[in-house]
Amino acid sequence: MERRLNFSVGPVMMSEELLQIGREQIPYFRTDDFSDLMKENERIFIELVNSPKESRLITLTASGTAAMEMAVINSFDSTDKVLIVNGGGFGQRFVDICNIYNIPCEDIKLDYGQKLTEQILNEYDDNGFTGMLINMHETSTGTLYDMELVSKFCKKNDIFLIVDAISSFLADKISMVDYAIDMLITSSQKALALPPGLSFIVLNKKAVYKINSKNPKTLYFDMKIYLKNGERGQTPFTPAVSVILQLNKRLTNIKKKGVKTEIEHVSEMAQYFRKKIENMPFDIFSQSPSNAVTALEPTCGISSHTFFEILDRKYNIWICPNGGKLGEKIFRVGHIGNVDKRDYDRLVSALREIVEMHS
Repeated sequence: MERRLNFSVGPVMMSEELLQIGREQIPYFRTDDFSDLMKENERIFIELVNSPKESRLITLTASGTAAMEMAVINSFDSTDKVLIVNGGGFGQRFVDICNIYNIPCEDIKLDYGQKLTEQILNEYDDNGFTGMLINMHETSTGTLYDMELVSKFCKKNDIFLIVDAISSFLADKISMVDYAIDMLITSSQKALALPPGLSFIVLNKKAVYKINSKNPKTLYFDMKIYLKNGERGQTPFTPAVSVILQLNKRLTNIKKKGVKTEIEHVSEMAQYFRKKIENMPFDIFSQSPSNAVTALEPTCGISSHTFFEILDRKYNIWICPNGGKLGEKIFRVGHIGNVDKRDYDRLVSALREIVEMHS
């Protein structure tokens, strides 16, 4: 059988160089060498997201959802009023976090795959919102939101902006300065193409000042202790050491090639795949698709989950199924990670065979 291919949106295919680092013995980390490496990671990360030099990076050993929760509870409390873009499972996750912590919020409920427009946002002008939460890319539907539009709205209304860029970082253009993002969240297992286990939050100077005025009831998620430990290149608790070593190699490689090159590769893979399926019985589900993933709705009478099962069992290929209401309606094909055009040729050939078998 041919080698396993993974077109999910995380975890994704990793390079052999990064896999080799993961095979090595894990070193002790309370050392000057490890601290220097952590500080280098912070410098490069801040540069890649185009945030001012005085910005800070929090490296969290936890999932992206944990980073979302950390960002919310360190930034807002019962005195705030938060606006949330809710166009799918991850927008709803922000709503759930706010509700659990009794943070007043209102959500912009979008249909699955619907784009965010200026007309929609204008309905929320001058409503006393102090913060905004948005998944730059609603991964569950493959929908990329217009960050220039969001930035303009937040500037006009003096709103503190937190962006979940977990599946956008290195796939679509991100600039904390250009988009006036105060806090940006991402994770290791998406376009960084590392194992799951690490999440990252970049804070600009305004965000650092803001969290120092908040006192969330938490131990593990208290940003202040992460920033304090980060001054010496350490974390307050045991981190995922091997993934941090892999991260350092990945970041230094990206810096050499340039973040633009990374994004262009992901975009090229997305456009190549979409072109190859133009005459096949699939509709692109999102009105505003991201580079990171293509959400497809089969129009041939075969359920999306059937495609997932056959590709897995017969062709040794993973795509990304959906859950909930979209479970039988769409599947997603990722364009991040260590994949190339030959891999997509194999996937498209398999999809074509499945369609022909069931016609």
